[in-house]
Amino acid sequence: MKTLIASLLCLSAFTLAQSQPKTIAIRGGKLLTVSHGTIENGTIVISDGKIAAVGSAASVRIPAGAEVIDAKGMTVYPGLIDSETHLGLTEIEAEDMTNDLVEASDEIMPQMHVYDAFHAESTLIPVTRYNGITNAIVAPSDRDTLPGQDSFIQLYGRTANDMLIGRDVAMPMNFTGAQRRNESFKNAKFPMTRMGLASQMRQAFIDTQEYMRKADENAAKPADKREHLKRDLKLEALVPYLKRQKPVVLEANTASEFEAAIALAQEFKLKIILNHLSHAQPVLDQIAALKVPVIVGPIYEMPNDDERYDAVYKLPAELSKRGVKVIFASYDSHQSRNLPYAAGYAVAWGLPYDEALKGMTLYPAEAWGVADKLGSLDVGKQANVVIANGDPLDVKTDVKRVFIAGVDVPMVDKQTVLRDEYGGGSK
Repeated sequence: MKTLIASLLCLSAFTLAQSQPKTIAIRGGKLLTVSHGTIENGTIVISDGKIAAVGSAASVRIPAGAEVIDAKGMTVYPGLIDSETHLGLTEIEAEDMTNDLVEASDEIMPQMHVYDAFHAESTLIPVTRYNGITNAIVAPSDRDTLPGQDSFIQLYGRTANDMLIGRDVAMPMNFTGAQRRNESFKNAKFPMTRMGLASQMRQAFIDTQEYMRKADENAAKPADKREHLKRDLKLEALVPYLKRQKPVVLEANTASEFEAAIALAQEFKLKIILNHLSHAQPVLDQIAALKVPVIVGPIYEMPNDDERYDAVYKLPAELSKRGVKVIFASYDSHQSRNLPYAAGYAVAWGLPYDEALKGMTLYPAEAWGVADKLGSLDVGKQANVVIANGDPLDVKTDVKRVFIAGVDVPMVDKQTVLRDEYGGGSK
């Protein structure tokens, strides 16, 4: 059975990779454009992998020869973006041989590239795609402070190269208790305290500044006077972050972790995106003053002893109330498909609906530098489009079709193969 599943999924990917985007008109559906409101009876035209037209059914002309999809009673919206996953880095969490999550030999490993470990053939990717997630950030585990650099993927393609559409787009900077070394590490490696975490990262940034200074001085010399400087991959990887060319995704959970980590980030003038902050309610005004986006995950988390029962549940709403752009992430691979339900739960606890939808579409597209291509139903953007039979945030909604770059992606995954094999066919 395992071989059958793998064969069918590979065949599906192969068929998709050979497909050519064609002209498609999705007519009569409720269009959630994200950028310019809702169109109750709308039409969207897809051509050459991009959105060619979008508007009311009466205002959009359907090209001759286009395949017409009747979406009456359906909801049409942009493909969703999961802003932190481990897709392609893990298959079975309990089996070490299937995990490429982190290089734990050192805390400071910015020279690690997610794309070197990414497995395009993971069966978890079609499962995630089946629920309307078309793009994701793939990040290493947060066991290291600087564990490597994130990649931005598209959830279809024959090979990793097809799917990796943004390499080294950001670098996690993790500052929670999860990064402390302890007795479980051989020889009780440094650092074992928060002081140690900060000291080690500070030294790495200082060393990088010196590395940059020497490189600049050498480059300024006449060509015949330049020295051959030995490359240091660790320091070289940090250069674009110290130059603010790429964002650092700063992870903290509590107010004290946030304050220590943000002080370090500001000391070196890093460009930041904030992450987690599940128990940072005392500093929400300070967070809002930074005017940076904040990634939040599933908020089904128990409060600390000194917090209100709803402190974590209301975090997205409280951030949004202060003008913060909230971005959603699953922080997972097996549960990435549940991304829209985390956003729906946040709506139940006060987050405006439109902000929840933007948190999985336009806001992450902006944060990852792809807002000109993804995140909304707008003419000229890549045609990552989802057709579902209801509200995307409702657990009762079924996704019926997914288009990625204009290609009608086969709705086949591990579960559907098993359903058809043992359940007497599809429903």
